[in-house]
Amino acid sequence: MAFTLRQLQYFIAVAEQGSVTRAAQNLSISQSSITEAIKELEGDLGVELFERHPRGLSITHNGHQFLRHATKILATVSDARNAFSETQENTGGTLNIGVTSLVAGYVLSDLLARYRRACPGVEVSAIEDNGSYLEHLLIGGELDVAVMVISNLRDRMALQAEILETSPYRLWLPMGHPLVSADIISVADIAREPLIMLTVDEIEENTGKLLSALGARPHVAFRTRSVEAVRSLVATGAGVALLPDLVYRPWSLEGDRIESRDVSGALPVVQVGMVWRKGSSLPQAARDFVGIAEALRSGRGR
Repeated sequence: MAFTLRQLQYFIAVAEQGSVTRAAQNLSISQSSITEAIKELEGDLGVELFERHPRGLSITHNGHQFLRHATKILATVSDARNAFSETQENTGGTLNIGVTSLVAGYVLSDLLARYRRACPGVEVSAIEDNGSYLEHLLIGGELDVAVMVISNLRDRMALQAEILETSPYRLWLPMGHPLVSADIISVADIAREPLIMLTVDEIEENTGKLLSALGARPHVAFRTRSVEAVRSLVATGAGVALLPDLVYRPWSLEGDRIESRDVSGALPVVQVGMVWRKGSSLPQAARDFVGIAEALRSGRGR
């Protein structure tokens, strides 16, 4: 029997949430429905998409590969449904977008691809910079909308923000690390480990909060602005990392496995969203962009 779109939705939800329980809560359905759908999907594909262990599930290499296909399939279906919507009537115009570096590779690419398919006549111009400068451009009217981390939004009086995704911090570990099999991981456990710190603009402000949460002065083994460098360093055992789940992938560029675990304690949360100048009359191209982003968020929430 061929797999269904619902099975794909459930699979993606579990892969993104890292837990059947969280996926079920997010989709407002029973855990048994998701578990049965995943089993049927694995049976149809003839591969294991997740590894089962006492603490839950972790996505396999086959699962990681299939996740890309599943995401594309649902995106294509969404495009087909919207083929005759109002956005298809858009025949021109311009859209000026701002994006921060962390968001560019993990949120904007899919969103922009959907927008280009829906509004092929719109000329899109995008700029990547830090959050404070993008806020300056938005307030000055030089940008229509920005896709950025809004947890640290500065000028909330002048800017309107809408959340697209909320991403908790989780612990990244190499295969075989003692904490991988721990039932509960506390901030005290992490304080004793060498840390790999990511210092891109969007989450650098959260670094201080993370260090405060760890209590004792932690051992920062390496600081880098490259997410891929963090992956490689963690995978090869140079240290552990605390990063938003948004940027987690289970494999480094070298093909080494990276585990991700929840941490008990008060850690920051990263919110990614759309931002535009409060009270401004958005051009049609920007309204269409916001609408497509909202539809994408709703699709993830189903």
